[in-house]
Amino acid sequence: MTKSSIRILPAVLALALASIGLSATAQTQPAPPAQPPQPTVVQKTENAGDKAMDSTKSGAKKASSETKKTTHKAASATKHSTKKVAHATSNAAHKTEAAVSHTATAAADKTRHAGDKIGEKVPGTPQNEAVKKP
Repeated sequence: MTKSSIRILPAVLALALASIGLSATAQTQPAPPAQPPQPTVVQKTENAGDKAMDSTKSGAKKASSETKKTTHKAASATKHSTKKVAHATSNAAHKTEAAVSHTATAAADKTRHAGDKIGEKVPGTPQNEAVKKP
């Protein structure tokens, strides 16, 4: 062997060993993580059905809650309005009662007065006797 081949031989040998090591390392590297299996059409349909059911339940709960709130508000408004109407009716009844009473009293007074006038002209009545005494 010549001097130059002795110098080249270790370099070639080093390169050969290095390439074997690299190829072995490349073969032993872990494979990239496997993709999770894609869901089937049946699974997708079941998932969609579950989501729809959950949405329906949520919507029903919200609708029920809103209905309860609205019902409570309507009941409160009705109760308040009923109280106001009852109070107004009571006031009107009292005013009507007073007006009827005053009218009846006035009518009774006029009737008595008219009776007195008639009684003054009829002999034997207390009104007639009262007119004669002065």
